[in-house]
Amino acid sequence: MNQILEFAGIVVLVSVSGVMTPGPLFTANVAYGLQNGGKAGIKMAIGHAIVELPLVVLLGIGVFSFEIFPEFQTWISVLGAIALFVFAGIQIKTTVQIKKENKFNLKHDAVITGIILSALNPFFIIWWLSIGFKLISDAMLIWAFSGIIIVFLLHIWMDFVWLYSVAHLASKSSKILSNRKYKILMIGLSSILIYFGISFISDVI
Repeated sequence: MNQILEFAGIVVLVSVSGVMTPGPLFTANVAYGLQNGGKAGIKMAIGHAIVELPLVVLLGIGVFSFEIFPEFQTWISVLGAIALFVFAGIQIKTTVQIKKENKFNLKHDAVITGIILSALNPFFIIWWLSIGFKLISDAMLIWAFSGIIIVFLLHIWMDFVWLYSVAHLASKSSKILSNRKYKILMIGLSSILIYFGISFISDVI
């Protein structure tokens, strides 16, 4: 029991570097939270988990690595950048078209957005291939293949709590924003996504 508690503490402390680091998923989660509150964060976390679970399993059984897919980082960076540019463009267009009496209405399901922004985020993949892989390896030395699920469960609850909390707080702030400030905030969030897209491409050039 002490062994699993000690390992759980390590996973939680290490996972903070991945869970709470600002990135495309965090930025999109704020945008969805402004409109739909904490439930948007839960849906975003579900989409994230749909990508994260098979990735963790593949790492655990040794199928997935940069050595096997040498061009993977380049492709995922380019595709991720394109996805961010498209998503940000749609957000900006929709925001500009907001009528005075309306709020921003995200047309994309938060689960789908969570899947796309996780699967096409090279920083997320690299985190699991480096820091996350070490956690998986350590867990498998102790609990064999069960260690894969143990690491996933010890990590994923933090994603749900974090994304829910951020989305919930965003919804509270949206109630005190004027329509003009709301538009500025949404365009600002979209601009951040464009910045991440540019950084994705610049890292592989």
